[in-house]
Amino acid sequence: MNTNINFEQLEKDALEYFTVGKLACSESVIYAIRKNFEIDLSDDAIAMSGGFPWGLGGAGCICGALAGGTMMIGYFFGRREPGDPIIQKCFKLTNELHDAFKAEFGAACCRSQITKYGDRNSPERKCHCVEIVKFTVKKTAEIILAELE
Repeated sequence: MNTNINFEQLEKDALEYFTVGKLACSESVIYAIRKNFEIDLSDDAIAMSGGFPWGLGGAGCICGALAGGTMMIGYFFGRREPGDPIIQKCFKLTNELHDAFKAEFGAACCRSQITKYGDRNSPERKCHCVEIVKFTVKKTAEIILAELE
């Protein structure tokens, strides 16, 4: 595992496929964390995050990027055995990510983030979501790194 993360490269990797529509927000965060931390995580993780974009498949609930970041915190600090108390650390770190996201963007809800742009395919909405993906992938990596030290 790599813990010498180049944050500029991390953000670049998160946007590599997001900006051209080959990966959605949740998938992009997972892709970039996996690549930059050099962890052995199958493509199944990206597939598992496929329902999060547009706030749970278009429902407008939780932001997909935030969900992807949460999944990566769970990868590093979630329990693998029933009853493992490490889950408390996972909850704490996920809450930290949520609070930072909310402080930065005002809400964790996708609908709240994109409603003002009208058409979800507008260039303005895409630019806003680019900023969300960049912030979320970086903050997620910072949280993971701080806890690994």
